[in-house]
Amino acid sequence: MSVDVGHARQRRVLGALLVDVGRVVPADVLVERVWGELMPQRGREALYGYVSRLRQALASVGADIVREQGGYRLAAEAEAEAEAVDLYRFRGLAGRARGAGAEERAVALWEEALGLWRGEAFAGADTPWFNAQRALLDAERLAAQLDLAEVRLRLGQHAQVLAECSARAEAHPLDERVAGQLVLALCRCGRQAEALEEYERARRRLADELGVDPGAALRRLYGRILAGDPDLASDPDPAAARVDVPSAGEEAEDDSGAVVNPVTGRQLVPRLLPADLSLFVGRDAEVDEACRLLGADGPGPLTLLVSGPAGVGKTAFAVRTGHRLTSRFPDGQLHADLRGFGDEPADPFTVLGAFLRALGVRGGTVPAELTGRIHLYRSLLAQRQVLVVLDNAAGSQQVRDLLPSGARCAAVVTSRTTMAELGCRRLLLDVLDSATGLALLREMLGPERTDAEPDSARSIVETCGGLPLAVWVAGARLAARPRWPLAHMARALADEERKLDELAVGHIAVRASLALTYQQMAAPTQHALRMLALLPGPDFAAWALAALLDVDLSEAEAVLDDLVEVHLVQIGSIGATGIRYQLHDLIRLFGRERADRDAHHQDRTAALTRLLGASLHLADLAADTLSVDFQGISQTELASWRLSPTDTGHLLADPLAWFTDERQFLIDVAEQALDRTEAAPAAGLATALTTLFQVGGHFDDWERLQKRALKAALNSGDRHSAAKLHRCLGELTTILDRYPEALNHFEQALLLAEGQGPAYRAGATAGLAYVHRLLGQYSTAVLHFEKAAELARQAGNVNCLVYATNGLGVIDLEQGRVEAAVERFTECLRASRAASYRPGEAQALRCLGQSHRALGGYPAAADAYRQAVAISADLGDRLTSTHAACWLGDVLVRQGEHHTGRRLLAQSLWTYREFGNLWGEAATLYALAEAQLAADRPALARRRAEAAVRLWRQIGSHTWLAIALDTLATAHTQAGDHPAATRTRDEAAELRKT
Repeated sequence: MSVDVGHARQRRVLGALLVDVGRVVPADVLVERVWGELMPQRGREALYGYVSRLRQALASVGADIVREQGGYRLAAEAEAEAEAVDLYRFRGLAGRARGAGAEERAVALWEEALGLWRGEAFAGADTPWFNAQRALLDAERLAAQLDLAEVRLRLGQHAQVLAECSARAEAHPLDERVAGQLVLALCRCGRQAEALEEYERARRRLADELGVDPGAALRRLYGRILAGDPDLASDPDPAAARVDVPSAGEEAEDDSGAVVNPVTGRQLVPRLLPADLSLFVGRDAEVDEACRLLGADGPGPLTLLVSGPAGVGKTAFAVRTGHRLTSRFPDGQLHADLRGFGDEPADPFTVLGAFLRALGVRGGTVPAELTGRIHLYRSLLAQRQVLVVLDNAAGSQQVRDLLPSGARCAAVVTSRTTMAELGCRRLLLDVLDSATGLALLREMLGPERTDAEPDSARSIVETCGGLPLAVWVAGARLAARPRWPLAHMARALADEERKLDELAVGHIAVRASLALTYQQMAAPTQHALRMLALLPGPDFAAWALAALLDVDLSEAEAVLDDLVEVHLVQIGSIGATGIRYQLHDLIRLFGRERADRDAHHQDRTAALTRLLGASLHLADLAADTLSVDFQGISQTELASWRLSPTDTGHLLADPLAWFTDERQFLIDVAEQALDRTEAAPAAGLATALTTLFQVGGHFDDWERLQKRALKAALNSGDRHSAAKLHRCLGELTTILDRYPEALNHFEQALLLAEGQGPAYRAGATAGLAYVHRLLGQYSTAVLHFEKAAELARQAGNVNCLVYATNGLGVIDLEQGRVEAAVERFTECLRASRAASYRPGEAQALRCLGQSHRALGGYPAAADAYRQAVAISADLGDRLTSTHAACWLGDVLVRQGEHHTGRRLLAQSLWTYREFGNLWGEAATLYALAEAQLAADRPALARRRAEAAVRLWRQIGSHTWLAIALDTLATAHTQAGDHPAATRTRDEAAELRKT
């Protein structure tokens, strides 16, 4: 069925989503894919329109574009979403063809796969991302063509493939595998002389173009032809090493522990470079030199240090170079702003955590210590071609552990220092020459305006000393005032008490230019810039300025409009909840200097205290709306300042989207408050962020921030805050399967909560009970759950009461008291719905599904699981949604829907591994083993059951270990290994006795 999906740009949006069908693509990533360096000012708004029209067009073919987690996901109704996309059908067929070996079946599969191609991939789309994808797909297509030719040669079809081999050799003159296939085909057709001539042509081309000799395989084929090897015809050798395209596999990780794409089997490819700048003038020679240095083959990884004064454009240069080198590093680009000259430089531990997750390492397996992260990072990059861009480094100590070790990797480091101790290649960026400075000014103002006043334009550039930031500031002010003559700006710069004569040293030049702009602003706008300079982090939203200035949201937005007009504040991005703004590092430094000089210390402290109060209030309200956390203790009373109810409602219309946009900023505010020793409200903010950390799987942020807040609370004697933070850290360590640590946190929380009322003790007691249940220590768990329920009733905490009652029901269920369990779960469902506690509702539905499953009521179980999946997905909670989806897959298999059920289970396994959740992974492996038994696949069932048993042993839950052993015993029996089955059943029986 043919569907009109609109004009070229709209088709590109669809193409950018199709490549990641079934996955969420963040909105800013989509904008970058579709527009590249030509990104319009209102790219996000245009994207919304395209997506809306695509939804309407795709509705007729059973596809939809779903908005979630700050981005969009293309969902199709095919049995497997990948089957709806030719790209993944091609890859799937290619994988099956490779598995078929040299048989006619393989030829048919290869021809079907290649028959899906219709011309060039992404024809007419010219952005860095589409160009890189096109290069990748062209390489896959060529590899498939060569694999097909290889099979046909092995089947003796040399005469049929000769023409296409010849044409391919013309198109790819430096590909040794292509040359080898042509040489072999000629030889087997009885044309040995032509085969030798073709080898000689290939040898000369390699020598002339690359300065290398043919590889061993091609030379070996040449020698066999010269020797008249009689076995050559019956033992064809395609002459060059096979270029494999990884195919889909059942496992969702590679040997290093890195997550791989479950559809293609490829390792995840990080694309962390910021968008390339459209306004980038000059530096062509330097960019070419950087690409030459980084593109050269060498004995090991290459590092290029780009140094120069502040404001010379090092960041823009590194980003431009990185985009130019996309095809040279097909395994991805990593990027980090090290903030080396800010107040809080990035530490290697945190950066490595972000890099490892971008490389696909699932959350819980990111090592908890620096040495482990370094070793895993180096191991992952050892066999990949990745470019690492480390921007704004303070010194070699900050970057040494972040440099890649793989021989085919490279790094670009930018710094204001020379890093003499860092052994690397170097490139110094100097100020712009007059012609390039004029070109930059011309790009900003247009040729008509600069050509009309050429002398004044030259004067501005010369007075700015060629420093790009200074030229940019002057040009931005002129661009914002189209009626100003250039002569006005030239005279103003020249009269600035001769300070601009010092432009060549960098900081003085920028300070003088900014001072000129600053002095012409109204006093309230000056005050706003001084306050903004106090903000932590690289970007912010308007509500932060409202708090700093003690004004409402609309007034703060008006002030920001004034600052944007003179280009002292930039619009950084359009988040899901509105505009995010940025201050250039040097403008921030200038603002702080003015704040130190012109603002009283008390005023600055009061502004930052209001910012902390607003952050705490908004975060607590957002968390309460999502209601994921069962602690149930409000942090709002700690907030010293709040936005109006109207402004608050506007910001939190979508609390999860707001949380997602503000995550790093809120962390930075909490860290800044801890630096100022505001322990109680900082701890309150850290506690309120638990919901965001849990839903998003931000485990590193969770642990780092709350451990620091806990230390501050203990040092200040704040038992209330320490009790809450111990409880939250207990939740984290439970999710990460660190049960001894979790027990300790919950026990410490209870000790600190003595005498503080039931609210503080209820959550910690419930958490303690949950860990004991996971460990199979049911009698202890029951005591704690009952105590938690009693405390929750006293405190009026519905969340915790539902949680504890549900825990008692799970114990009933796991010990075979299904009817008692159903009563408890039904009570939880009724209470959750009455209190609009949606996570409790989802949990009760999951557990009712488990009860129906235990009684054999699979349709009722499936219905309960589907409701639970829908609620958790609506809350944006992937982990709890996966809990329900996993068991839904299990009951679908039991109902005979094997394909759909196994697909859900495989997706669940992928998610659990991403989160590092061993309990969920073990449960899914157990369910997959049961599914494979139902499909009469004992070998695969045995592998799944053995994996589940290993994890249950590691976790230490005897109850579930015994259940998994029963399944393993059944798999042994079906496989005919009766002694192993007997041993396994005996072990399960012994476990049940204890």
